[in-house]
Amino acid sequence: MSHTASDLTAPQARPQGRLAQRRLPRWTPLAIAVGAVLAGAGIGAGAGLGSHVQWGLIALILFVAANYTLTRAVEGRRQAKDRVATSLVYACFVLAIVPLYSLIETTVAKGVKVLNGTFLSHSMSGVLGTQPGGGIYHAIIGTLEQVGIATVIAVPIGVFTAVYLVEYGKGALAKAITFFVDVMTGIPSIVAGLFVLSFWILILGFGFSGFAGSLALTILMMPIVVRSTEEMLRLVPNELREASYALGVPKWRTIVSIVVPTSIGGIITGVVLAIARIAGETAPVLLLVFGSQVINNDPFNGPQSSLPFYIYEQYNLGNTASYDRAWGAALVLIILVMILNLIARGIARRQAPKTSGR
Repeated sequence: MSHTASDLTAPQARPQGRLAQRRLPRWTPLAIAVGAVLAGAGIGAGAGLGSHVQWGLIALILFVAANYTLTRAVEGRRQAKDRVATSLVYACFVLAIVPLYSLIETTVAKGVKVLNGTFLSHSMSGVLGTQPGGGIYHAIIGTLEQVGIATVIAVPIGVFTAVYLVEYGKGALAKAITFFVDVMTGIPSIVAGLFVLSFWILILGFGFSGFAGSLALTILMMPIVVRSTEEMLRLVPNELREASYALGVPKWRTIVSIVVPTSIGGIITGVVLAIARIAGETAPVLLLVFGSQVINNDPFNGPQSSLPFYIYEQYNLGNTASYDRAWGAALVLIILVMILNLIARGIARRQAPKTSGR
């Protein structure tokens, strides 16, 4: 049998429909989710379950099961497994968000009762624990001063330590520093407070003050700064260093002019997140700052309050007015931490390397 050139080069026609596959509409997962929520609420209400969390868990199980069953019936077993994996990822995300939402919703609902200008601009001087009124002005000042002093001490030490480990660190000294940084990362805050208490107050004889609390916060903050800065410095391409060395630039100037400016966005982000981490520490403040009901603008002399200590103090009083003040202080502390995190994200986005798109 003879074939022409056109017959040999012409593509063979594929059977129609062999590779075609039925697929569910794109809105199907949303429809299944809505149905699962309604069914979960109905089952929960019918079974007498009073917790909405239990309703949500029922709806989650129904969503995964219905998504798998419907997808397998229409698209096949392989696509059904893929849908189940995707559903589990979304389910884990929801399970992680639920406690956070519950925490924020409860804090806002209870703390907004006392959050006003008087609460933010007055101290507890002359206010009995069982009386309404008073404020957190003295605690805000204490928190800002203690965290500020800790930042001034910890940031230079942490950044210089990270620069040494990345750019110069070799041998036993670098390994020892890395080991102790790892150990300090896992130190409980109460241990840092006990160390400062025994050394600074009992041995050296200094009194309780905001500065003593700042020393403990410094111990907790330094390993975070070291680790975050170290990771950012390691992300700087070696080609930038080598290009600088090829031009005859000394190593120290390469670090100052090339390496640090390239990673400054990540470094600042790590510093701000470390500040947010220590802003809510309570144990060192309980041991070292000792608390105060009045405004103390001098962190180096006399007891001083802070927002975590204020929350602990008001909660221990055990009455309605003190509970409201504790929730109000907790709300202010959460807002402060959220502002710091937003600042960190803004700096990271602003300082991110610019890419030229076509």
